[in-house]
Amino acid sequence: MSKNKGKFILGAAIGAAIGMLFAPKSGKENRKIVKAKLDELIESVKDLDKEDLKNKFNQKIDDIKKELEDLDKEKAVKIVQEKTKELGKKAEDLYKLAKEKGTPVLEKTAKSVLEKVNELTKNAIKKLDK
Repeated sequence: MSKNKGKFILGAAIGAAIGMLFAPKSGKENRKIVKAKLDELIESVKDLDKEDLKNKFNQKIDDIKKELEDLDKEKAVKIVQEKTKELGKKAEDLYKLAKEKGTPVLEKTAKSVLEKVNELTKNAIKKLDK
């Protein structure tokens, strides 16, 4: 069954139901009509290719899952890249301050911190790229 035919059937069923709500008929008559329309709808649904419909739904679900995984990975990579830049800048500032104002011991320690921060940030990005 084509997509348009399915939409037409659904639209017709909804239209019939709305029409019955406003029609001057008894509840018993309306229930009979609704039952008949539902029976028609059930017969129309039987014509649908269940495997084709199932495959289309599964494909759409898989597409959505993949997009979500990619989105999460992209966001994570972007956040880590931004944070590593910030962290690297702060470590660089610490090193410059220690070199400018501190003693050789402070400079050496600050340089060691800077090197470790750079190493950690590179490793974090590598892990996310996998």
